Amino acid sequence: MAPSDDTPRPKRTGTSIAVWILVILLIGGLGGFGVTSFGGNIRTIGQVGDRDIPVDAYARALRAQLDAVSAQFGLPLTFAQAQAFGIDRQVLQSVITEAALDNEADRIGLSVGDAVVAAQVSAMPAFHGPAGSFDRETYRFTLARNNLGEAAFETTLRQDLARSLLQGAVVGGFAAPGSLTGTLWAYAGEQRSFTVLPLTEADLATPLPDPVEADLVAYHQTNIARYTRGEAKRITYAALMPATLAPEQPVDEAALQAAYQARIDTYMIPERRLVERLVFPTDADATAARSRLDAGTPFETLVAERGLALQDIDLGDVARTDLGAAGDAVFSLTEPGVVGPIASDLGPAILRMNAVLAAQETTFAEARPTLLQELQVEAARKSIGDRVEAVDDLLAGGAALEDLARDEGMDLVTLDYVPGAADNADIAGSALFRTAADAVAAGDFPEAVLLEDGGLLAMRLDETVPPAPLPLATVRDAVATAWRAQVLSAALSVRALEIKAAVEAGAALASQGTTTTARDIDRQGSVAGAPPEVVQAAFQMQPGDLRVIETAGFTALLLLDAVAPAPETGEAALAMREAIRIEQERALAQDAFTLFTDALSAEAGITLDQAAINAVNAQFN
Repeated sequence: MAPSDDTPRPKRTGTSIAVWILVILLIGGLGGFGVTSFGGNIRTIGQVGDRDIPVDAYARALRAQLDAVSAQFGLPLTFAQAQAFGIDRQVLQSVITEAALDNEADRIGLSVGDAVVAAQVSAMPAFHGPAGSFDRETYRFTLARNNLGEAAFETTLRQDLARSLLQGAVVGGFAAPGSLTGTLWAYAGEQRSFTVLPLTEADLATPLPDPVEADLVAYHQTNIARYTRGEAKRITYAALMPATLAPEQPVDEAALQAAYQARIDTYMIPERRLVERLVFPTDADATAARSRLDAGTPFETLVAERGLALQDIDLGDVARTDLGAAGDAVFSLTEPGVVGPIASDLGPAILRMNAVLAAQETTFAEARPTLLQELQVEAARKSIGDRVEAVDDLLAGGAALEDLARDEGMDLVTLDYVPGAADNADIAGSALFRTAADAVAAGDFPEAVLLEDGGLLAMRLDETVPPAPLPLATVRDAVATAWRAQVLSAALSVRALEIKAAVEAGAALASQGTTTTARDIDRQGSVAGAPPEVVQAAFQMQPGDLRVIETAGFTALLLLDAVAPAPETGEAALAMREAIRIEQERALAQDAFTLFTDALSAEAGITLDQAAINAVNAQFN
């Protein structure tokens, strides 16, 4: 049985409750959610055998999984999105599995002693006091803060440990058959060597003709779906933009001077040098190296003998003060050269100066236009920010966008916005504008929206505009480019077949153009400048086979030169075999654990209260 994302993973289930509780305790999550949210008569969402599945256990597990996935995505996950991913079903299956294990542990009398529970509690960092060790007051306070009693927590932990013992007895000791590991490695590690002849327009006997009007018209009509604008929202918006208000904003001359001084380091850049520093263990080593350098030994040779590469010793562009004691010596050079040995923080060193970067000075007069524009834009943003409340009040009072344009000096614009269109430009290129435009619906009251650049707008949906073909005149360049790509692809396809016939008749592939040879490429390998289809095709061929490869924007001939079996020796090969073995043992253990817990659940019987599950889920909507 292959592992599935929808099945519980054997390395996690047995310790999941403790992990969830610890994580939630550490981030203060239980208190925030409120484990007493599900009051009244709803205490369980179902049973496995004689074991209840508590409502709060399902709620905590669901919250923990939502938080974990949200952290992985980097943004909060809505419950609707979680349901689309099947997260609620995975969590439900996990608590069913835990209940099945608890039921079986009860049946066979499996448990752990008080000493084991005490040791686990004492080791948990959440319960450590200022001294760094277990502190009973911290333990009581942390549990109380999260609406947990000591007895309930320790009971949960005891059950968790018992499940771990039961799980370990099931999943431990699996060994992947050597023949299985060997077969998988033979497949994954097999290597191919092949020659690729990519074809370009230069390989054609005659250059491509330029398209005539009839060609463009025909291509445009044949591919009209590609040149049809999607359904659009005709949106009217009133906007105040910083770029519009900026020229009107007064800026004090003293503010300009202050801004210039605040950025003086960017306007007055001292002379700098591109420097490499090669450090030696002793003065004697450095002196001997300098003597060899003066005798003609290349600097690169000295670097290689130290087991280094040039990028390891590159200091980049540095100022005099960056080099400490070596600064004066390096900056005394007016052209590339070497100085040293000189003492450095890392030891005696030889420094090579590769280029002089002249000082750069921008006067206040030169910087003033840019500074003025920046300060005016900033002032415009502040002015707009100060007017947000007034615009909100007008909209709340029923003002139309036309009123805002008249009374607040806002620009009134109507545009056709196509949701998801890649060519949205200007204001429709703003992510916040797109978010608002995607959400606006007929009958919505306009609301103030602040944009990334500090602009302010309010919008309404006037109507929905059905899809419409774009006239050739507006997409002529795109049509011409696509027509040319299509004609070139067809011509290269014909040329590839001609070359294939010539090679099959005895000509050498290399005689037909510039080839690239790839050696010992495995299934995960790639070839620079070639699409993945090249490697994929190579593993479908036999030595001596010649094939034409055609993908979007790429045409080539592929000749398979040799097939090499997966290597049996070498550090990389042994590591890959070991990774395959471990993965197969994990998969076997997972399958066994899934079969075991499914059998336990089936034997004990599962009863679920869908109304209770729905009540929990509703708390997350």
